[in-house]
Amino acid sequence: MAKTGNYIRFDWAMKHMLRDKANFGILEGLISVLLKEDITIEEILESESNQNSDTEKFNRVDIKAKNSKGHLIIVEVQLTRQLYYLQRILYGACKAITEHINIGEKYDQVKKVYSISILYCDYGQGEDYVYHGETVFRGINKGDELRVNMKEDGVIVQQLPKEVFPEYYLVRVNSFTKIPENPLDEWMEYLKTGEVKENTHAPGLRQVKEKLRLLSMTPEERRAYDEHMDNIMVQNDVLDTARDEGRAEGLAEGRAEGRAEQNIATAKKLKAAGMDADFIRNITGLSPEDYS
Repeated sequence: MAKTGNYIRFDWAMKHMLRDKANFGILEGLISVLLKEDITIEEILESESNQNSDTEKFNRVDIKAKNSKGHLIIVEVQLTRQLYYLQRILYGACKAITEHINIGEKYDQVKKVYSISILYCDYGQGEDYVYHGETVFRGINKGDELRVNMKEDGVIVQQLPKEVFPEYYLVRVNSFTKIPENPLDEWMEYLKTGEVKENTHAPGLRQVKEKLRLLSMTPEERRAYDEHMDNIMVQNDVLDTARDEGRAEGLAEGRAEGRAEQNIATAKKLKAAGMDADFIRNITGLSPEDYS
């Protein structure tokens, strides 16, 4: 049985519990800590990954919410590395915008989007465990930020582009190794270990302690949760093995096409392990005809 801390892991909670309005406070806490402002979730919006396919169960889960300001917030957990991840989160933000503006509406109805990715996989290189990206137009000569005029509540006001364009947060769970010193650190510790400090004051974590205790699960829920954790461990083991073997085969080629051969070898190993075509495409970028 998979080991975990005292509380239910966040990806499972997102899939099964945080969509309940009674548990919004947990998600509000995490988002408030990241955005450094108080966030109130008004509703959870329907998301395409609410489906229960095997790939979605074990690879990715997300929640799309609307806050009290009308902004859209996408919180996503990614369990395994995906080849075109940056492109996919960009697509997700753009799709959220287009889904929430009707044909014929003015552009002032475009929603601000926050995309928060909680990565349980090694993605990218960097020394920090949380990265934040936003759109800034800066003068190439003067270095000043561009402000644009817009109409808000019948009044012309100036606004920075970053107040309109999507913002992205990449939370690299595996890169967190420090002793918690602030609310964000305490959240990182929970995301990584499933543990919460007894005297925590971090927004949302008190609700975690009240509502996400492993011991409060029914026997049926605990069996399903343990199976989920075991499946994650098996999947990651299969993926790591396939990559290692594929990398060895690619290096043995000693040529420029070695990287392509490595991807094909990885895809074949994943197929042999029973992974479906969509999962293999996400990991390697290859279609079934490329490795058949």
